[in-house]
This record gives sequence, structure tokens and C-alpha cells, in this order.
Amino acid sequence: MQAVEAMEPLVHIVDDDDAVRDSIRSLLDSIHVPSIDYATGRSFVERERDIRPGCVLLDLRIPDMSGLEIQRNLTNEAPHLPVIFMTGYADVEVSVSAMREGAADFLTKPVNAEMLLADVRNAIERSREILSAQQHCESVCARLSLLTPREADVLEEVVAGWSNKHIARRLGISPKTVELHRANVMHKMRAGSLAELVRLHLTATGQAASDSRNRGPDRRA
Repeated sequence: MQAVEAMEPLVHIVDDDDAVRDSIRSLLDSIHVPSIDYATGRSFVERERDIRPGCVLLDLRIPDMSGLEIQRNLTNEAPHLPVIFMTGYADVEVSVSAMREGAADFLTKPVNAEMLLADVRNAIERSREILSAQQHCESVCARLSLLTPREADVLEEVVAGWSNKHIARRLGISPKTVELHRANVMHKMRAGSLAELVRLHLTATGQAASDSRNRGPDRRA
């Protein structure tokens, strides 16, 4: 899989005004940022999908679709693409709704060029961070899938804070067998310490840190 840092970004411009789209594309060309434009919300929603860092410059009042509807769709379909709204109307209530839904910014037309470029740069950087986190999670989940069922059991007990002695008692195996499984878990998960193993487990399972607090009476290995 290509590293996120090496991926060329792509900015999506969604606006029914031809002049606006042309102006923004020229502006992005000036800083060598590739872009693609859409005259309708539907054409954007039905675009060919790819996983590249970038952002969406979205007109709030697209005739065929609500900008907020498109934004909500992106939350599920492409969460790595921050949305920067553009509008010719200073609608405070709608702008507040957009920001609550996670919009990166809300700009009023005519959009200030420097402000737009700054927002695009920040959004692309945020997009890279999201994609990097996704790649890391996928990598950790792949390592987790390499564990045998018994190793997975031992992992759950270890991150819960149980000692080898208590794990052995709980699983009905010997402490030496626990040690062997534990060593295999550390190797397969590529963890250099217990703390790192816990972090990897949290990443793979999506649990909160508090979920892995010690449930056992003895934290000693």
C-alpha cells in the first residue's frame, strides 16, 4: 500500500457556477494542487471513488442536492475528505449546522483567495492524518488476525492486567504455556513493550483506554 505522504492530493470542487469552478481550479493550479470539478451534487456523489488525501470545496446551495446532505453522505462514505463550504449567503443557522456536522470551514463568496488556499492546505494535511490513522489501524488489525484463538485469549487477558499466574488459572493452562503464548503475541503484534501492546489492542478494537484498565488482582507478570 502506498504511503499517504507519497500520495498526490485531489481537491473536489462542487459548484453549479462555471465561473466559480474555473476560478478555483486556476487558483489551485497556481500552487500545483490537482483538482476536479462538478457542476451538480449528483455528479459528485456518483463520482469514481479513490482513496487520496484531499478535501471538498462545496457550494452550500447546489440546486439538485442540499450541501448539508452531501456533507452527511461524506461522513460515512469518505470521512477522509474534509468539507469547506462556500456560499453567497451569510446564513448563520446553516453555517452553525455545517460546523457541527464537522465542516472544516464556512466561507462567504466572493471567497478570499489567500483564506481559501490556507483552508485547502490545512484540510489536505488533516486528510493525510485521517488516512494515515486508517492505514495504521488496518495494519494492526492484519497483525491481530495472525493470532491463534488461544493467543487471542491470552492477549485479552494480558491487556486486562492479569498476571501470567492468573491467566493460566483463568484459561486452564500452565504458566509456562502462557509465557509462550505471550511471547508469540508480542512478536506477531510487533510490540516492544506491554504499554505498546495495549495501545495496539485499543487501535484494533476501537476501545477507550479506560476499557483496558486492570480487572485482575495482580498486575505482576
